[in-house]
Amino acid sequence: MSGLTIGQVAERTGVATSALRYWEELGLVSSVRTTGNQRRYERATIRRVSFIRAAQRVGLSLEEIAASLSTLPDGRTPTASDWARLSRSWRPRLDEQIRRIEKLRDQLDSCIGCGCLSLRTCALNNPSDVLAEHGPGPVLLEP
Repeated sequence: MSGLTIGQVAERTGVATSALRYWEELGLVSSVRTTGNQRRYERATIRRVSFIRAAQRVGLSLEEIAASLSTLPDGRTPTASDWARLSRSWRPRLDEQIRRIEKLRDQLDSCIGCGCLSLRTCALNNPSDVLAEHGPGPVLLEP
């Protein structure tokens, strides 16, 4: 049986073997087993792993990545046109993420200026906290 071992995929992609096994459990990548029960991956898995890493770098969760990959026919590896289509579909989510980071940056400047740094009352660290009046900590879990 031919194919890449898990170590070869890890070496080529820079992804730990434990991550590859976890991603396989989630259905993000797949392998076949040899008669000795060793994993073997198709060469296209390298491109699929690269796709997953690129999607993670832009902030997508494994669940979001799985949802994107599930749109591909027969679980095939994404092509350049697939990447273009999928990355366009992520744009609104990424724009929102950028908006939140910019807001955090702007609030952080004012927070440092006021100097309160209070976890109980700071709008930056504790935004819209309706439970603050009940005290600090996990108030819903405490008896």
